[in-house]
Amino acid sequence: MKHASSTSQPILRLEDLTKRFGGNTAVSAINLEVAPAETLAIIGPNGAGKTTFYNMVSGRMKPSAGRIVLDGVDIAGLPPYRISRMGVSRSFQINNIFTEMTVRENVEVALTAFHGQSRRWYNIAARNRPIQREADRLLDRLSLAQLSSRRAGVISYGDKRLLEIAVVLATQPRLVLLDEPSAGMTPAETRRVTQLIHALAESGDYTFLVTEHDMNVVFDIADRIMVMHRGELLMIGTPGEVRNHPEVRRAYLGEEDNVVGEADI
Repeated sequence: MKHASSTSQPILRLEDLTKRFGGNTAVSAINLEVAPAETLAIIGPNGAGKTTFYNMVSGRMKPSAGRIVLDGVDIAGLPPYRISRMGVSRSFQINNIFTEMTVRENVEVALTAFHGQSRRWYNIAARNRPIQREADRLLDRLSLAQLSSRRAGVISYGDKRLLEIAVVLATQPRLVLLDEPSAGMTPAETRRVTQLIHALAESGDYTFLVTEHDMNVVFDIADRIMVMHRGELLMIGTPGEVRNHPEVRRAYLGEEDNVVGEADI
């Protein structure tokens, strides 16, 4: 796994990031620095605040307090489209693709929107050779080239998840938020997506934040792991440090069902 240099300036810095809903605090005063080209996994029991955390970083939810600093610019409270333009892209646990379009057309739509041509995306995607070549390069990188002409709705579930990642990468992000990338996958599909994330991380082109329930995936891909519990940052450390931390074991084994067993930590 490619580890980011400890001397790098952080691509993302969170300062006392907090979200309250009435009298309930969903995320409480999170402080965090993420280095360029790092893969940071975010884990925690259900209700730990992971989705709220992602929603704030991606602009879908405005923080109650705190700062979200991307390359020195505070993006807290900006709308999602502006944050996306600044280099942050997010995949979702539920597939977010156009099922009636081909695999390549899905990527072409994302590329034409990224290049500022979204109002004429269909005509441009149908005849813009540079867009087509760019889509083909991206599909080849994600081992989807052989499916480029297939309708997206009929490809396998695992390939749909990879296609969604291709659509995310079409916006040329520097910071990629992956939400449960292996959810619902077979073991073979999980190995494939894990290998893909490895390869993309090794390229140094992307910084990843990854939420994931499969601890085997987490320990395989992460440079560091951030553990959330009841909206708070319980700890952050290397996979080995997290695996052996007594508070992490208590948070999972004492209060969470069916997420991770003792043998998995």
